[in-house]
Amino acid sequence: MNKLVILGAGESGVGTAILAKQQGYEVFVSDMGNIKPRYKKKLDEYGVRWEEGQHTEAEILSATEVVKSPGIPDTAPMVQALIKQGTPILAELEFARRYSKGKTVCITGSNGKTTTTSLIYYIMKKWGIDVGLAGNIGRSYAMQVATADHDWYVLEVSSFQLDNMYEFRADVAVLMNITPDHLDRYDYCMQNYVDSKMRIIQNQTPKDTFVYWSDDEYIDNELRKRLDGYEPKPTPSSRPAVPGNPTLAPFSDKEIDPESNFPLPGRHNQRNMMAARSAVRAAMAKMDLTAGQQSRYEEVLAKCLSDFPGVEHRLEKVAEKDGILWINDSKATNVDACHVALEAMSRPVVLIVGGKDKGNDYEDIKPLVKEKCRALVFLGADNAKLHSAFDNMGIDIADTHSMKDCVEACRQLAQKGDVVLLSPCCASFDLFKNMEDRGEQFKENVGS
Repeated sequence: MNKLVILGAGESGVGTAILAKQQGYEVFVSDMGNIKPRYKKKLDEYGVRWEEGQHTEAEILSATEVVKSPGIPDTAPMVQALIKQGTPILAELEFARRYSKGKTVCITGSNGKTTTTSLIYYIMKKWGIDVGLAGNIGRSYAMQVATADHDWYVLEVSSFQLDNMYEFRADVAVLMNITPDHLDRYDYCMQNYVDSKMRIIQNQTPKDTFVYWSDDEYIDNELRKRLDGYEPKPTPSSRPAVPGNPTLAPFSDKEIDPESNFPLPGRHNQRNMMAARSAVRAAMAKMDLTAGQQSRYEEVLAKCLSDFPGVEHRLEKVAEKDGILWINDSKATNVDACHVALEAMSRPVVLIVGGKDKGNDYEDIKPLVKEKCRALVFLGADNAKLHSAFDNMGIDIADTHSMKDCVEACRQLAQKGDVVLLSPCCASFDLFKNMEDRGEQFKENVGS
């Protein structure tokens, strides 16, 4: 019997454990932290052995394969031991795809992937497709495959997940953009991160579709390099990716319709809309549809593109109080995401930035900060790098280390007609459990 060890007992890990148990594997789940009670209950219900607060080396190193949480870096001692002995390390999506009958629309990119993923799912669901939402968003892909497999899945895919995907092939792949992010996980080498994102096309054939933003700085050049035989260097826990040969479906800013009634603000959201529309049309081409079904799709598409409600923690309007608009953009965990958020603002901004730095370079954002921002509020355990970047710009600055103090500082600095924008440029793990916790605390303090 093959043994599957799962490192990390969150949503994806528990879903993988249950699917593996269903498929006849010996399964063991190990988490260095504390496992949430609801996940313990689920593992016990399916008879899955688990441990928390430790990694038992003998159990883990005896695995046939390992599925690790994407949040666990290759530098973790147990991952290093697995790499040394040559144990295959997989992503949840790689494992679950083996057992699913459903086709996939897979979305990645440094920014915009959550909004685009949610919009594609929204359109397909409204259209009546049997579709699941998974990856970095929604319920575990593996759990859905185990309990109620769908005809289609819309998967938000991170670079960390792509690093440990090998046989996986997307029926429709979407790459929104590539901008510096997570460089701390890629030896501070941009090409390593670019190579990770380009794995989205691995194994694709001309029967599959690759939707991408052709104005991106990297993507067109990377496609040409791969045609010329370029072989990217895999990460330590990864293996080389098989270059894909998909049907290309680029879109560009030249196609943006200024009369569009898409409800989300900003040019970046117009790109998200174009990517979603192209991806759903590519998926539709793989379905055996009648003329009536195709006609109805166009009606559904038009309606969805006019009433899509947006995504929580992504330019989410929280409240307008005393003439000040408060916006939660906690998902903006890199500099480019903050850049596009600022571009979408038409009122003076009090900008909240800070958190766990991922190798950020703030130079590109400085001109926009100078143009748009009345004040900056730093929110982090250590704001030294932010002070170094912004203190000499002649803009009012407040230094805070809790969300309560941050919101209070914003109230003091903002004037009637301003926007207070939480768009942090950084990960959340210095002061918060995750990005969602940061956004929720922001909304709670604004409301109090």
